[in-house]
Amino acid sequence: MPLLRIRTSIEDRPGRLALLTAALGRRGANILGLSVQMDAGGVVDEFIVDVPHGGADARDLAETLGAAGGIGTTVRPARPHELVDEPTRALVLASRLRTEPHAVPAVLGELLRADEASWTDPGPDETDACVLMVPVGRGRAVRLRRLGMPFTATEAARADALVRAALPAEPRRRASHRVVLRDGTRAVVRPIRRSDADAVRALHERCSLDSRRMRYFSPKPFPPRRAIERFCDPAYGLTLVAEGPDGSLLALAHLIHVLDPGVAEVAFLVEDGWQGRGLGRALAGLLIALGRDRGVVELRATALSENARMRRLLTSLGGRTRRTADPAVVEIRLRLDGRPAGPGTLAGWPGDRHL
Repeated sequence: MPLLRIRTSIEDRPGRLALLTAALGRRGANILGLSVQMDAGGVVDEFIVDVPHGGADARDLAETLGAAGGIGTTVRPARPHELVDEPTRALVLASRLRTEPHAVPAVLGELLRADEASWTDPGPDETDACVLMVPVGRGRAVRLRRLGMPFTATEAARADALVRAALPAEPRRRASHRVVLRDGTRAVVRPIRRSDADAVRALHERCSLDSRRMRYFSPKPFPPRRAIERFCDPAYGLTLVAEGPDGSLLALAHLIHVLDPGVAEVAFLVEDGWQGRGLGRALAGLLIALGRDRGVVELRATALSENARMRRLLTSLGGRTRRTADPAVVEIRLRLDGRPAGPGTLAGWPGDRHL
């Protein structure tokens, strides 16, 4: 039976994937593998199917998925060895890369099933969606090219994670990090602790009603103690606090897990007197690095349309603003697709095991 790899984009709404699988089933296609990926345009579903001899061909399947809501569908031949479990395949390739560091282009090409893979010098971002540049240390990159099947943000993050897994380990970092603000003030950023509950309450009480409204969409006084406990639970994400020279908390920054694959939400609260000094940008840079270390493909923030400070911050880091059903609210999306997050980030911030 012919084995085919099918990739199509769908609207991120409940039931859309079921429509695609049902459409494939009606054409006699047996689904042997499924991968859900994120990209700039939304969700990309990838199937490996076998089709009975004399059944639907590639063109028929593409038209079938298009009629079921699929967008930009591509169909390519697949091979039986591509049915290997993806996490297992990535671990095997990472092991190979540790023993054959010179084989980075070949390994990345195999990981993403690229048609071409070669060393190159880092340059400007490629505009061709079928070309992916993967930074490898400083001053080097691997150029991947795959004909007719654009790389997704999830794939770019996979390539970046594989390279960083195989590179020499960085020294273990402390669980706190010092940032220097524009006026020279030094602040310490660290993960929140349960013992910070009173300090978090005091931070909220010092913030103006407007600052709290921008953060919570209403001027709520402060989060309850149970919320602080949730902030400390790695299952929900990660919350950072910024301490001033006198030990008081100046800001909160959240990296929150959501249901969308490879996506996390971010949110910030900075005390009024410390706004405009670069603290928010420093916290955003840390969350970008943390997100990449955790395999996050995209960061999202929901903000009031009038929150110009938040919109400027995230768009300056590469975020794109989208309207929502509520004209008073916007969503800002920031891709973390393997490209460097920018100067000032803390690549290699420790994961949960170090916090």
